[in-house]
Amino acid sequence: MSRSPREILIRPVITEETSRLQFNPGRIRTRHQETAAEANQQVVFQVAPSANKIEIRRAVEEMFEVKVEKVRTMNCLGKEKRVGRHLGRRPNWKKAVVTLAEGETLHAAEGV
Repeated sequence: MSRSPREILIRPVITEETSRLQFNPGRIRTRHQETAAEANQQVVFQVAPSANKIEIRRAVEEMFEVKVEKVRTMNCLGKEKRVGRHLGRRPNWKKAVVTLAEGETLHAAEGV
């Protein structure tokens, strides 16, 4: 049973760091020390927690018509938050960093 790309890709993650991964022409100093060429080709998505790398790759290729080179995933734990004396918890979620093939471009807010 195959899921649709819209069920797998929930939304793009647009933050300062992810914008730097996509648009900054200079060298980026992150934990993984990507080169400038690779860093300009990375897009970050929030994905379904049950999605695997193969499903994420197929969903991005089908939805945006680009070639994906590699996919890295990580599970992000939800934070505990307080409102007065009540304690709550944000949900856990899964993040995918998608590296596009050389020459491919994608603006994360286009199709989601």
